[in-house]
Amino acid sequence: MPPAQPDGDLAPEDGLLPDEAWAQFGSRPFGLYVHVPFCTVRCGYCDFNTYTAHELGDEVGASRSTYAEAAIREIRFARNVLGHRDVPIETIFFGGGTPTLLKAADLGAIVASAAAEFGLADDVEITTEANPDSVAAWDLEELRTAGFNRISFGMQSAVDHVLRTLDRTHDPLRVPAVVDWARRAGFEDVSLDLIYGTPGESLADWETSVDAALACEPDHVSAYSLIVEDGTAMARQVARGELPMPDEDDLADKYHLADERFTAAGLGWYEVSNWATSPDHWCRHNLLYWTGGHWWGVGPGAHSHVGGVRWWNVKHPSAYAQRLATGVSPALAREVLGYRDQRVERVLLEIRLVEGLPVTALEAAGRSHVARLVADGLVELVAERLVLTQRGRLLADAVVRDLVD
Repeated sequence: MPPAQPDGDLAPEDGLLPDEAWAQFGSRPFGLYVHVPFCTVRCGYCDFNTYTAHELGDEVGASRSTYAEAAIREIRFARNVLGHRDVPIETIFFGGGTPTLLKAADLGAIVASAAAEFGLADDVEITTEANPDSVAAWDLEELRTAGFNRISFGMQSAVDHVLRTLDRTHDPLRVPAVVDWARRAGFEDVSLDLIYGTPGESLADWETSVDAALACEPDHVSAYSLIVEDGTAMARQVARGELPMPDEDDLADKYHLADERFTAAGLGWYEVSNWATSPDHWCRHNLLYWTGGHWWGVGPGAHSHVGGVRWWNVKHPSAYAQRLATGVSPALAREVLGYRDQRVERVLLEIRLVEGLPVTALEAAGRSHVARLVADGLVELVAERLVLTQRGRLLADAVVRDLVD
C-alpha cells in the first residue's frame, strides 16, 4: 500500500516558491523559528514533535551532538531559496522540545549562521525557551554572550502534584533561581510560561502558581489553558477515566484570577494568553505570527510561511537531516492560502490582540454582527477597531465564528 498523502500538496524538492510569494517577501517582518525536538522526558499533555534521547540514533541531525549541523544546513538552504533580495531577520525563536538541551555553543552557532546568511536587524529579538532544570548559571551567561536577549522559562506550575500530573521534572523552587541567574547574565527580557486547568488543580493551587510567578518579577507571562490533545498520553488517561477533562467553568475562573492578578501587578494583556509589563516586552516573534508576518521554520516538523505560502518539514530528525545532506528541501508538503483563508486567519489572530481588529478587515456579513457583539459585552469598538472585553477573551472562538460568517 502506498504511503498516505500529506495534507496539502507535496512540496518541491528545490524549495522554490510561487511568484506570488516572491512578490510579497520583504513587505512584512521576517523571522526565523528553530525547532529543537529533544526532551529529557515527554510530557503526557504534549503533542509537539519531540523525541527523548533513547529514541534516536547518532545520525547527523538525529542526536543532540549533531543537530546544529543539520539546522545550519537548512539555514543555508533557506538563503538559497530566498536569496533574490536581502531581508534581515528581525526575530529568532528557539522552541521545542527543550532547546537548552543543546549546548549553548551549538545554539550560538545556529544564531551566527543566521546572521551570516541573512543579516540581523539592529534590534533583533533572539529568544530561547528553557526548562528550569535544563540550564545552569553559566549556560545563561553563554547564551547571553551568543546574542540571546530574551528567555522564556517553562514554569507551568508552582505546585508539586500539578507538575507531577504534567510530567514536569523541575523543582518549583528552582524557578526563582533561574530567573535570578538570567538577570545576572544580562537578560533584560524574562518570560514565564504557565498552564492552568490541569486535572486535580484547585483554584487555590492556581493562585499559588500565579503568586509564585509574580514574585519572580517577570517582564512577560504566558498563561495557557490545558488542552487534552488527541493521541497524547494524557488523552489516553482521560479516556480510561484516570483523569477528568478540564472543566470550562473552572478554566474561566482561573483565567479571571490570572488576568486580575497580572493586571494589578502591572502586567497588561496584549494577546488573549499573554501579559507584559510594557509594549517593549511584548514577544515580537509571536506578534509576527499574529499579524501575518513571514518566517522560515528550521527543524523537523517546523512550519514556515512566506507570502501566503505555508509549508511544513518532515517530522523525523533522521529523515530531515538526510534530505538536507543530499541538497533536497526538508519540506514535506505545502499549501497556498487563498483569499478567504488569509481573511479568516487575519480575523482569528488579530482579534486576539489588545490593539484589536479593524472593522474594515471584515466582510459585510461579519460587520452585521458587530452591534450585537458590542451589546453582548464581548467586544468594544475603539477608533473603528474591535477589541475583546475580558468576557470576549474567554469566548474568542465564538466571536471569530460570527465575524467570519
